[in-house]
Amino acid sequence: MKTAAEVKAIEQKLKENGVKYCIGAYVDIHGIPKGKVVPIDHLPQMSGGSERYTGYALDGLGQGPSDDEITSVPDLDHIIQLPWEPKVAWMPADNHFQGKPYPLNTRVALKNVLAEAAKMGFGMNLGIECEIYLLKKNADGSLSVPNPDDKLGKAAYDVSTFMDNFTWLDKMATAMNGLGWDLYSFDHEDGNSQFEFDFNYSDALSMCDRFTFFRYMAKHYAKEDGLLATTMPKPFADKTGTGAHFNMSLYDLKTGKNLFACDPKDDPKGLGLTTLGYQFIAGILKHGPALCATFAPTVNSYKRLVRRGAMNYFSWAPVFNSFGSNNRTNSVRVPMGGGRCESRNADGAVNPYLAATMALAAGLQGIKEGLDPGKPNEDNLYDMSEAERNKRGIEFLPQTLQEAVAAFAADPLVEQALGKELKDEFIRYKTEEWQAYHLTVSKWEVERYSHMF
Repeated sequence: MKTAAEVKAIEQKLKENGVKYCIGAYVDIHGIPKGKVVPIDHLPQMSGGSERYTGYALDGLGQGPSDDEITSVPDLDHIIQLPWEPKVAWMPADNHFQGKPYPLNTRVALKNVLAEAAKMGFGMNLGIECEIYLLKKNADGSLSVPNPDDKLGKAAYDVSTFMDNFTWLDKMATAMNGLGWDLYSFDHEDGNSQFEFDFNYSDALSMCDRFTFFRYMAKHYAKEDGLLATTMPKPFADKTGTGAHFNMSLYDLKTGKNLFACDPKDDPKGLGLTTLGYQFIAGILKHGPALCATFAPTVNSYKRLVRRGAMNYFSWAPVFNSFGSNNRTNSVRVPMGGGRCESRNADGAVNPYLAATMALAAGLQGIKEGLDPGKPNEDNLYDMSEAERNKRGIEFLPQTLQEAVAAFAADPLVEQALGKELKDEFIRYKTEEWQAYHLTVSKWEVERYSHMF
């Protein structure tokens, strides 16, 4: 907690920068920002938890209408002055309940497991690759590619259609670099009107804050152009899905040294990863099906996690609980150069705090138990026969949200990492989501069955 003098100094600096209002933005169970707007003169009260909320009005905070209110406590070390409206300061926030951090808040859950890592001498580095579609929402509610020239079958890295969207892309890039995120590349991705932004990794908490703000900012700038920016995992059946790949490593809290990095010549597996890094990966794989529920948390997510689906070429999405080198058919890969691992089943609907909590908890368990992930898979797993996959012990990840939630519910690590209340809340919401989807009669069903029977 900041002292009164420190809060006053922050308030004064924000005023000097033109800030008039503050938002303490915590997230619900889906990772969607919620909060109140407070005039800057009330920052001292806000920083002490003055803003109260009815938890029953929010998804996944485990309250009934008779429960005491939760509060919002802003993190004054991670303030973002809105690039498009500098009168407003955005502050990621934690929920508190009766004066203590509220365990059903997913940012609080991440801070709890980061504290466990700290006891072992570890911090967590995280980079999230941000893929996003820029689309037009039609009068009938459907989505379409706004640029008629963006129609290549393989649109990845296309310069012409990238430049056609330069206005939005430039707003995004300018804002990200202005915020100190160190954007180092961005491009037209594989789907039509799909783009990717790659910026430097940071500590896990900061990266989750940035990803949450990225989605909010992208939507704002898209609205300025009359468009919709969406990280929906699979907006089109015949186009590439939207990933949010998690690039992870642990670092020494005293020295900052990357504890996963080594010379490939010193790695018997040849990937440039330390024993600690392999143990972390082994933990991720041990709990892969359960983690999938947090990495890919919607019904729509599992329309992305297919080998090909309605596309005319491979989807790039991981469908197997496996690891390998620079091989994108594995769910976990070690990119060229080593020093980190990448979980590829995370998608654009991810609540980054929740997924990072579970990934770190799984990785730490792999370290504590000295697990070994085995030999890296170098083959194209999409083409491998079922017999060969069975021989190697390579299992499918869950193929529906229902299957993923069942794995989440059955894994003891979940309750250890999240606590019973947050675990149960996630299961309840995601079970209801699956049931609502399953009870919906789709256009596909009507077209297929109404005249057949």
